[in-house]
Amino acid sequence: MDAKDMHTFLALSRLLHFGRASEVCHMSPSALSRCIKRMEDELGCALFIRDKRRVSLTPSGRLFITFCEESLARRSVLDHSLRMESTELHGELRLYCSVTASYSFLLNILPAFRVKHPGIEIKLRTGDQALSVERVLAGDDDIVIAAEPDKLSARLRFHELGRSKLRFIAPNMPCAVREMLEEPDINWEKLPVIIAETGIARRRLDEWFERREIKPCQYAQVSGHEAIVTMVGLGFGVALVPEIVIASSPLKSSVLPIDIEPEFQPFGIGVCALAKRLDDPLVKAFWDVASQPGLNE
Repeated sequence: MDAKDMHTFLALSRLLHFGRASEVCHMSPSALSRCIKRMEDELGCALFIRDKRRVSLTPSGRLFITFCEESLARRSVLDHSLRMESTELHGELRLYCSVTASYSFLLNILPAFRVKHPGIEIKLRTGDQALSVERVLAGDDDIVIAAEPDKLSARLRFHELGRSKLRFIAPNMPCAVREMLEEPDINWEKLPVIIAETGIARRRLDEWFERREIKPCQYAQVSGHEAIVTMVGLGFGVALVPEIVIASSPLKSSVLPIDIEPEFQPFGIGVCALAKRLDDPLVKAFWDVASQPGLNE
């Protein structure tokens, strides 16, 4: 088995769902299943228990997680050590973030990083920020820019780059949604709400409705806050999104904030990586540049 197989196994061991893991690994569920079966045949033991309801790790699978993480980390350090004939670092660094994070943070980080380390190639993927922490835990990316988890895994390191509020937004246009918001008492069980599939905004919104014993009128579940701002701007409903997304959106003039008391607690946004990967020269190089005081002010 090769490094790609190990990354595939780690993704499934983290997500325990063939559909979601296949999306992260950019392969079909059937191809993912064949890859896992090939590894199990090679190792001579089952790594997962599969049934119609769930996927779980076997004791051998849990042992294999440690082996894969340590093997990939050692191989990465070896690859970079072999290139150290010159003082300049070379290699590929896998980076993942949302489109908004690329505007808000990479705009300052990447130029500084390129000047200091021109020999390192950045392989950047953008997508839903709610997937960021899962991707770095699964070994799919070396560094991600993510919202700080409510509880940070001991396996991770996080450095805050900035903070953002969460704001309710509504369409900035005459429409049925605006008419409902102009009523003396907002009827949240009839007002259409566009909800993030996962992530900190989704958790905070669920808690907000639960505390008020409200069953919201869910218009849609959307992956990615940028798309949510677009849907609100088109008049489909209201939503809770990070203020940083609104500020970076080309449609920010198409939405209006809704004042809700009390305000939602701000959350941190920063670089995140596996603690053991900070021994990797490429990962540490990016981490050091991103952590420079004043770079993202």
